[in-house]
Amino acid sequence: MTFQSLGLIEALLKAVRLQGYETPSPIQQKAIPPILEGLDVLASAQTGTGKTAGFTLPMLQILSKNPVPHRRPVRALVLTPTRELADQVYTNVKHYSKFLDLRAAVIFGGVNQNPQIKQLRNGVDVLVATPGRLIDLENQGHLSLSKVEIFVLDEADRMLDMGFKRDIDKIRSLIPSRRQNLMFSATFSREIKSLAQTILQRPTLVEATPENTTVEAIAQQIYRVAKEKKTNLLIKLIQDGQWQQVLVFTRTKHGANNLCKKLESARISAMAIHGNKSQGARTKALAVLKIMIFVC
Repeated sequence: MTFQSLGLIEALLKAVRLQGYETPSPIQQKAIPPILEGLDVLASAQTGTGKTAGFTLPMLQILSKNPVPHRRPVRALVLTPTRELADQVYTNVKHYSKFLDLRAAVIFGGVNQNPQIKQLRNGVDVLVATPGRLIDLENQGHLSLSKVEIFVLDEADRMLDMGFKRDIDKIRSLIPSRRQNLMFSATFSREIKSLAQTILQRPTLVEATPENTTVEAIAQQIYRVAKEKKTNLLIKLIQDGQWQQVLVFTRTKHGANNLCKKLESARISAMAIHGNKSQGARTKALAVLKIMIFVC
């Protein structure tokens, strides 16, 4: 199967080729056709499966076929749980809309809101946002969601885990009741199915992989080790394997900071990302990713 066989227009096919992709992933093969048909979709797809392009490509095609003249209202809203994911989705939108007359913007907290407000004033077709900053700017009157045609809830399971249910309900009340809804989640848990019933209308169910399975591209190994020896083992694995980019998850913010210091003592460059870090520090850390330590 090819991207062309999925019904994508040439402008999108050209952008896909520019990104070096030739064959659509399973989630893209299953999600793109029903989205292009204007159907609501509930998709189970994990990070690393190509899910972002799975909703971005058809979303852009739908918008490009129905251009809005003059001042551009927000016509597609993509809601994400974290700043980093919002930026990632926005980057995808920018790449794939390269040959289309569409504008995109991303808004999230932790940074100065003024540049974001300026972008919104210039008109935006696709808005990628985290719930807090979106509601904040709407409350201030800097944006309107009354023209939204497509609503995407990305990583819905993480949204619920992070306590965004009330924010999602608030945002739903701000967008038109007649719209296309796309909901992506790593699992179809009871909570996700319950949320889907309040958002989606007769959705098409799409599963790229069986529920609660890991991405095939990831090779897994388990080391049983005493707690006090974990850091030394990590250092040895990094040094012996000559690993260049590593993600390490810790239970607490203090643990992340402490582990960073120990890795630095072993002459391994490391930076921590957690809620106590400024957005600037988090963005810088991602840009120079070597050994990255997250809090679970």
